[in-house]
Amino acid sequence: MNKHNLIEKAYQTNDLSKGEIIFLFESITPEEREDLFSKAMQTKQAYYGNKVYLRGLIEFSNICRQDCLYCGIRASNTKVKRYRLIPEEILACCDKGYELGYRTFVLQSGEDLWYTEEILSALIQQIKRRYDAEVAVTLSIGERDVETYQKLFASGADRFLMRHETASQELYGKLHPTMSFEDRRAYLNALKGIGFQVGAGFMVGLPGQTPIDLAEDLHYLKKLHPDMIGIGPFIPHSETPLGSEKGGTINDTLVMVALARLLIPDSLIPATTALGTLHPLGREMALKAGANVVMPIITPTSVRKQYALYENKICGDDHPEDCRYCIERRIQTVGLEVDLGRGDSWQFLSNA
Repeated sequence: MNKHNLIEKAYQTNDLSKGEIIFLFESITPEEREDLFSKAMQTKQAYYGNKVYLRGLIEFSNICRQDCLYCGIRASNTKVKRYRLIPEEILACCDKGYELGYRTFVLQSGEDLWYTEEILSALIQQIKRRYDAEVAVTLSIGERDVETYQKLFASGADRFLMRHETASQELYGKLHPTMSFEDRRAYLNALKGIGFQVGAGFMVGLPGQTPIDLAEDLHYLKKLHPDMIGIGPFIPHSETPLGSEKGGTINDTLVMVALARLLIPDSLIPATTALGTLHPLGREMALKAGANVVMPIITPTSVRKQYALYENKICGDDHPEDCRYCIERRIQTVGLEVDLGRGDSWQFLSNA
């Protein structure tokens, strides 16, 4: 089986069998990786040109009711200094982000039920009233009941990010003792049905994960057809049960990013902060492998380091304006350009 032919097949047809994905992942050479990244870049340009969309990320609470084995803010980690931004503080972050040019705000937190449906709906409505119609609100708050999702959408939320985490039911069960594999998929389907632009995704290099699992992840995403696909490396956190495990690699993660671009070509794919943590040029490498979104952090520096899903996260001391202009320079160094608009997905725009 010729791997260059497989890469060309993925480029031409946006399809590979699970066996072909596994073969490519397990045996790809550096030269073949560059071919894969080049085809992914060409595919991204066919849909989005040279644009990289920026979103202002506000990590508004590190309190979480769930106990995922890999996560630094899991409920059982008693060493975390917990915080919760009140709506007025979140709005102040949005003001700063708007001043810096962001027209999408990503509100991300642990599963903190202090933020009731009423509090979140009022916050979304305030953000929508405060700025003009070009501002999009993305939520990344985990699992709630479907009625809550419907009311948040009705309040003006545009997008919802919730990684499926892994397409392996067995691995999902081991890593998420307080959660359900079936529920996770049902919530993602419900979010799509409600009308959200939906983001899913997974980590690469999880303990116990196999190439078969990764192929399943890509096939699940192809079937779900989300608007955004988040793929990052597993980075161990010392205060978790997986703290002594080996982490994912930059090359394996970038291969998955590129394959996701080829198999789900109209998706938005972020160059994640985790990749930037793993390698000084990790985000730039992801952009050259088909990614086209970056989420600079606008969380207040007073609490930013406490939102530690993994350790040694970059940009912990940077002020929002530092992140904004640093990332713009980084994007320009790889020959791409910043787009500060809403940055809706090709799928969403095609169906509008």
